[in-house]
Amino acid sequence: MDGYQARTTESSELRAKLDHPVIDGDAHIIECPFVLPDFLKQVGGADLVKRFEKSIKEVRPGEPKSNFWPAHTGKYTIDRLTTMLAPLYQQRIDEAGVDFCTLYPTYGFRLQVLPDDEVRAAACRALNMMNAELFSDVAYRMRPAATIPMHTPDEAIGELEFAVKELGMKAAMTCNEVLRPHPEVMKNAPELADYALHWTPLALDSPYDYDPFWAKCVELGVAPAGHSINYGGTHASTTNYVYNRLGLFATGGNAACRAMFMGGVTRRFPGLNVGFLEGGVWWAAALYNDLFEFWEKRNRDQLLRLHDPANWDVEMSREMFDLYGKKPYQTGERFVENAAMFMKDGRIEPGVTPEFVDDWKHLDIEKKEDIRDLFVNNFYFGCEADDALNYTAFNTKANKFGVRLKAMFSSDIGHWDVVDYGDILSETYEAVEDGLMTEEDFRDFVFTNPATFATRMNPDYFKGTSVEGAVDRLLSS
Repeated sequence: MDGYQARTTESSELRAKLDHPVIDGDAHIIECPFVLPDFLKQVGGADLVKRFEKSIKEVRPGEPKSNFWPAHTGKYTIDRLTTMLAPLYQQRIDEAGVDFCTLYPTYGFRLQVLPDDEVRAAACRALNMMNAELFSDVAYRMRPAATIPMHTPDEAIGELEFAVKELGMKAAMTCNEVLRPHPEVMKNAPELADYALHWTPLALDSPYDYDPFWAKCVELGVAPAGHSINYGGTHASTTNYVYNRLGLFATGGNAACRAMFMGGVTRRFPGLNVGFLEGGVWWAAALYNDLFEFWEKRNRDQLLRLHDPANWDVEMSREMFDLYGKKPYQTGERFVENAAMFMKDGRIEPGVTPEFVDDWKHLDIEKKEDIRDLFVNNFYFGCEADDALNYTAFNTKANKFGVRLKAMFSSDIGHWDVVDYGDILSETYEAVEDGLMTEEDFRDFVFTNPATFATRMNPDYFKGTSVEGAVDRLLSS
């Protein structure tokens, strides 16, 4: 039979009119599951393959309903095949109006959260070996990201080093949180561990110190990017996938971003870029602006000035209770007798401010501009083409200090929500046609931000690719 003939599409025609390339920050592979065992055998032998096959089939009690029927079929079967066959993928990427894309795994979502430590580490390694090999011949147009298991910093560092140093991979898919059994349940009733899973961040209040991993990312020049795929909490229906999927990536990205920011990760690692994928940017705009409001009202000095219980005016309170209280329940005398309950301040030593008062202690914020710099410089937000709120990243009238958040075009091509490759870039451009984004915004969205996400940490990320020259000109301008 004849090979596939690439189509001319609205997106390819739009791309032909642009004076800059288009970089897709989050396209997807949907792997061939029948190929993975070949690589698992290389990692751990036939016995490990059996353990993996058993682990991948296990269903946890009360497990939320996840994605089903994810692949296109019928006349769209070609889309599903495209994600498995690298040469076909490279041939069809022009239909999307895309010059270059970073490919994130799909099977990796499941492998990252396997409960067996040895199986999880081996499966992620095998997947990385498989994707690195299968996509090695198309590096001019696309590059696969490594799947990094994140249960501990040590396992994350080990796989990142292997992926970069041994496989030559330059991008990494982390996760935004880790689902773990509650430690008290593990201690007292381990047989109930699957019924007491909870989400733990990779920064603030994490059971592990992930700073060595962030340091390793900086050392190796790899910008970590995560999707949140742990269904649960507000996304825990056992019967309805759409309910679980709505807002999933935004909710997880928001929590992860808050944890990294309030945990001081960007303060300690100013050169670290972090990506939050598939959740859009509207939640980031809300979070960014909220940070200023919360800092203004709940910074340490403001709390001590306005809210310190030690400053309670007891005498005025006595007078007000006597004048306005419902006697005999609310007399000034009764208030004074019970005043201690209003004046509890958590101090161990009189006159010493308790440590818990300063929620911003990891950040060393002295002025509002510090919030801007610690947030805007480091965080990037993957936005799908049909997200109607992508423009909020560039709303300088609403965003504090008139900033433009680093939203980046992330098509999610390969998954069920992208029905037609030819609509991807053209859907994104609708925001320009509707007056919500300018041409400059669009350029930053589809080119500048995806480019700097990678090159701020690794200037050679696009070396030898179809966009090398354009990226070099961007960095030198």
